Amino acid sequence: MYVFEYFIFFGFLSGLLTFCFTRKHLLLTLLSLEYMVLCVFTMLFLLMVNYGYELYISLIFLVFTVCEGALGLSILVSLVRNQGNDYLSSMSVLSW
Repeated sequence: MYVFEYFIFFGFLSGLLTFCFTRKHLLLTLLSLEYMVLCVFTMLFLLMVNYGYELYISLIFLVFTVCEGALGLSILVSLVRNQGNDYLSSMSVLSW
């Protein structure tokens, strides 16, 4: 592995650590998930370029990433409209 790949792997682990420690706000959780997806995409892209594969898989990965981001933002907007904030502790299963 090259030095750049170690930096990306360290970025992924820091995003995972941030995801584990930000359980209060939904927005921070979604941002850390998007950061981890960005690190995975960068690793996937570097792997595809190094081995000379086609980049169609990375395009499909980006499509699913955009769908995941749109779903997360719609849940965030719904939560803020119903609860008034993005605290996950104020959310109840019975209120949905």
